[in-house]
Amino acid sequence: MPFSLLPPCVVLSPSRYRAFTFSLTFLLYTSFHLSRKPISIVKSELHKNCSALNELSTASSSQLPNLHTAAECSWKPFDKSNYKQLLGAMDYSFLCAYAVGMFLSGIIGERLPIRLYLTFGMLMSGLFTCLLGFYIFVQVANGLVQTTGWPSVVTCIGNWFGKGRRGLIMGIWNSHTSVGNILGSLIAGYWVSSNWGLSFIVPGLIIAAMGIICFLFLIEREYCYVIGWRTERLDNSSVSVPVQQVVVVKSESEPSAISFMGALRIPGVIEFSLCLLFAKLVSYTFLFWLPLYITKTAHLDAKKAGDLSTLFDVGGIVGGILAGVISDKLGKRATTCAVMLLLAAPILYGFSMISEFGLGPTIGMLLVCGGLVNGPYALITTAVAADLGTHKSLKGNARALSTVTAIIDGTGSVGAAIGPLLAGVLSSQGWDQVFYMLMAADFLALLVGADAC
Repeated sequence: MPFSLLPPCVVLSPSRYRAFTFSLTFLLYTSFHLSRKPISIVKSELHKNCSALNELSTASSSQLPNLHTAAECSWKPFDKSNYKQLLGAMDYSFLCAYAVGMFLSGIIGERLPIRLYLTFGMLMSGLFTCLLGFYIFVQVANGLVQTTGWPSVVTCIGNWFGKGRRGLIMGIWNSHTSVGNILGSLIAGYWVSSNWGLSFIVPGLIIAAMGIICFLFLIEREYCYVIGWRTERLDNSSVSVPVQQVVVVKSESEPSAISFMGALRIPGVIEFSLCLLFAKLVSYTFLFWLPLYITKTAHLDAKKAGDLSTLFDVGGIVGGILAGVISDKLGKRATTCAVMLLLAAPILYGFSMISEFGLGPTIGMLLVCGGLVNGPYALITTAVAADLGTHKSLKGNARALSTVTAIIDGTGSVGAAIGPLLAGVLSSQGWDQVFYMLMAADFLALLVGADAC
């Protein structure tokens, strides 16, 4: 049998295809976020190792010959006082490449088979994640190939699910980001103190393995559906035999892909893109800096801080689903985002003060803050993007979905790149400055998002 680049047409009913696609794309993008999380867990270990070594060297110098010098520190240059800025630059190199690449990724994804495009991105992401991520070239390359993920999976899920209850369905589906962050934290945290290289290698192997599964099983749109069993009578006899199931392949002509400027002209794309820029700035600052913040303020080791930071993602799961349900009931995506952004500002201020009151209040605030910060972000990147990508002005052309998704998430990724970089600079002046920046970004997201209401 000749080799085919098409996936096997597994015989399932349309509803089972939808469930299968829902589950598969959920797992695929979970692996993307799982592979991004290790760097935030390993940060505190890098600086901790260098500091501890220098302290040991200083303590021993008064009693014994100096057995450890600064030159022997394994994880230079993170042992210096400017380590926060350096770590921020590492984040920025990945996120800046991700933001730039995202605008191109959607356009390319509209013109290539999504299954092959996504498979390539996942395999390359696995390779660059295994290369430990602490070199600028690797970070930039990983940021570029990771842009294949989001437009591809959103397009797949949008192709299989209509607008009915889209907020709820995509709210549940979008929890893959938080699930990936949680799993990434747990996997990286398991090895961070003993062998932090494995904190990158294991997630890299996982996303590469999921890329192979993507190649074998992903069906990007409703190509196939089953009519059912039929029987045929043999030669006018009374004997009937079952005949193989009939599979109908849709062969309707494909509409042309939309241009970048054409996607920008869709009503609401610019407003929601700018709103996501500031919302994602807040979310990604937490993603990359929360474990280090907990380590420094709660005086926990890297593993415990990583485990505790997963509560922010648990809150994000609840917030994303809640935002979807409310927006479905009200029929107002923008209003739902605006209310959650309005509530998030005072919660961010409270979070900056709560570490003084012990572990219990910190846990509660992590859950609430995660829900309010990630709720609007989840709603815009999923249900809103899918709504705009199938807007009535497109006259049924579903080929715009990948480009619209890439524009919205690409603009948001600009904020995702700026936030962690600013956090690295401002945290050297005190963590309060970081939270003031986050509150300002939250207010700007509310201001811009109000135009879409």
